[in-house]
Amino acid sequence: MRAAPFPEIRNRHAARGEKLKKALLALPEGVLEPEENNRKKNRILQGDEPFLRMLDVSDEHGRVRDKKQAKFRQINRFLELIRDCIPALPPEGALRICDLCCGKSYLSFAAYHYFANILGRQIRMTGMDLKPDVIAHCSRVAADLGFAGLEFVCGDVSRYDAGGHVHLVLSLHACDTATDLVLRRAVDWGAEVILSTPCCHHELNHSLNCPPLSFVAEHSMLRQKLCDAATDALRLKYLESEGYEVCALELIDPEETPKNIMLRGLRRSGPDSPAAMRAREEYLAARQFLTGGEHRVQLVLCPPVQA
Repeated sequence: MRAAPFPEIRNRHAARGEKLKKALLALPEGVLEPEENNRKKNRILQGDEPFLRMLDVSDEHGRVRDKKQAKFRQINRFLELIRDCIPALPPEGALRICDLCCGKSYLSFAAYHYFANILGRQIRMTGMDLKPDVIAHCSRVAADLGFAGLEFVCGDVSRYDAGGHVHLVLSLHACDTATDLVLRRAVDWGAEVILSTPCCHHELNHSLNCPPLSFVAEHSMLRQKLCDAATDALRLKYLESEGYEVCALELIDPEETPKNIMLRGLRRSGPDSPAAMRAREEYLAARQFLTGGEHRVQLVLCPPVQA
C-alpha cells in the first residue's frame, strides 16, 4: 500500500483537533448554545403568554404557530421599539395609551401586557377601530384575560375624545390618510411618544404635481415608491414642526412585509421653538414642491399645518 503524503501535517492537524475538542468540553454549559436560542431568551415575549394563546398566535402549549411566526416577530419588535422610548414617558403614575386603527389589536394586547404585567405600571389603554365585530371580539378577549385597564371603542379616530392627556399613541398599518389622522390626534393630545407604521399610500400619488420629478413619476412603480417615501418624510417633518424629535425605523424584515417603516416621534419642545418653526417652513415648502399647491392634499396631509 502506498503511504499517504505529508504524514507529519496530518498528525499535527489531528493533535490540534484533540486540543480544540478538550477546550470545548471544558467550557461551561450553555456557552455554545445556538444563536437562535439566545435570541429567544432575549425576546420580551416567549410565546407562552396567555394573550398570545387567546389571539391564536400560540397553541395551548405555548408554542408559536408556524403561520404566526412573522406576526410573533413583529409583535416582539414593536415592544422593543416601545422599550426604547420608556425614558421619554413619565417614570411614575398611571399611563394613558391609545392604539388607533387597532384592527385585531395584537399590539394593544402586547403593549398592555408589557406595561402592566412586565413593568408593573398602572395603565389606562384604549384601542379604537371602525369595525364593530372586531371591537366586540377584542373586548371579549380583554375581559377573559382580566385586562381591566384595556378597553376597545368602535368609532372614528378623528372624532374620538380621549378625555385628557395621552402619553403614548400607537398605530400599526392605518390605511392611507388614516395615518395622518392618527398623527394629528396624537399631536392634539400632546403625546410624549408616537409610534406609527403606515400602510398603503395613495393620496400623494393621486396629487403629485412636480415637473422636476417627472422623470421618476412617469414610471408607475417608481412613482409609487417615490410617493411612499415622500409621504412618510412629510409626516415626520410635520411632527418636527410640532416640537418632536423624529426618525424612521425598520419595524421588521422587509421580506416579511413591505409595510415595515416605523415613524417615531418623541416630544422635546413645543411648536413655537425655533427648530419647530424652521421645520414648519420646510414642511410647507416640501408640500408645495410635491403638489404644486393642489387643494385636496393640503387638506388631507397633516391638515393643521397652514401657510
